[in-house]
Amino acid sequence: MATSTVDPALPPLQPSFAPAGTRSESSTTQQLIQKLNLQPHPEGGYFVETDRDPLRIPNPYAHTTSTQNPSSILVDTRNAMTSIHYLLTPRTPLGHFHRNKGRTVHTLHRGRGRYVIIHADEVASTSCPGGYGGNESLPESRRWTDHARIETFVVGQDVLKGERVQWIVDGGWGSSEGLLISETVVPGFEFEDHDFMDEERLRALVSREQADEMAWMVRRE
Repeated sequence: MATSTVDPALPPLQPSFAPAGTRSESSTTQQLIQKLNLQPHPEGGYFVETDRDPLRIPNPYAHTTSTQNPSSILVDTRNAMTSIHYLLTPRTPLGHFHRNKGRTVHTLHRGRGRYVIIHADEVASTSCPGGYGGNESLPESRRWTDHARIETFVVGQDVLKGERVQWIVDGGWGSSEGLLISETVVPGFEFEDHDFMDEERLRALVSREQADEMAWMVRRE
């Protein structure tokens, strides 16, 4: 039997759901989306911001670059914390590989799915701390010192079988499927902190076999 190149104890990582395309969400899901005031999320799925702490703190990213909004690097303060609800459904089942600058605490509310984290921050070069560099044309080969560690686990309610109800992502690239969670980001999230992984970066961070196995988690334009 074939095994995963990410974790030999598992079968190859494959989508749990086939996206339903233009088909409407189920009536139950539609009611949940309406009740929580969820909107489509660029990563896939739906979200709503539930809290933005009015406390302003020094911006730790004030001197770093942003591909989303370069002017944001001039802001000296930001909100101390933000929180959202995030929902993945059979129609939009995948949160594509993405990265945030802030430390993110995830808390499960319902559902079950697999989470994959590529710990790129652990192999970032000194010329490109965290994988962020002032020169956006810096080649991938100079951003990373080695292949990154990959972590994968099941998010669910069966804690006795090793499923997680809370997990933290700090500087890596994450991808997930099929659940309702909350995400708390410290310091507070701004969209300029966020970027998607492309296939070139995936292949720079992991082995060829692992990249082939996980390519379906990369967002396509």
